Amino acid sequence: MSNDGVNVGRRRFLVAATSVVGAAGAVGAAVPFVGSWFPSAKAKAAGAPVKVNIAKVEPGQQMIAEWRGQPVFIVRRTEEILANLKKIEGQLADPDSKQSDQPAYVNPELRSIKPEILLLIGICTHLGCSPTFRPEVAPVDLGKDWVGGYFCPCHGSHYDLAGRVYKAQPAPLNLPVPPYYYETDNIVVVGLDGENA
Repeated sequence: MSNDGVNVGRRRFLVAATSVVGAAGAVGAAVPFVGSWFPSAKAKAAGAPVKVNIAKVEPGQQMIAEWRGQPVFIVRRTEEILANLKKIEGQLADPDSKQSDQPAYVNPELRSIKPEILLLIGICTHLGCSPTFRPEVAPVDLGKDWVGGYFCPCHGSHYDLAGRVYKAQPAPLNLPVPPYYYETDNIVVVGLDGENA
């Protein structure tokens, strides 16, 4: 068989170009397909569960996730923070969280499954503003009795680092705790409890 008149370089180029275009097409088709496995923004807003990796949250620090279009505050509490929660119970409107919106499986005083990890919906129970995270102890603007917590800048409500509201505040209730469970030590699923997973 003779290859007279056949440009071997051109043939190789065309085969390579066709392969590249075919691979790009396959990737282009696969990306939306794989993306369809994850909840859409509409599904998330409607309440689809959200997985959050909390591995990088340092002790005493907060990260913010989003569930149902609302901020979810996730705090890694220290031993000092946990000890301070007991000191202020007499200053709280609902220290045992009897009137609170929270799952039955969380500790009512610590308001969490694991003592060191706190999850709260970051919406003030007064008029829906988002409180600011104020973990410092005795700052000048919040007073010498402040042991860390949340301060709502809209109308001045104060919450401790369990999301419990202080007495005589505009906010009537503690910050809500969303349903959640631990998939692993570092992955929290917000929006479902472990029994319904």
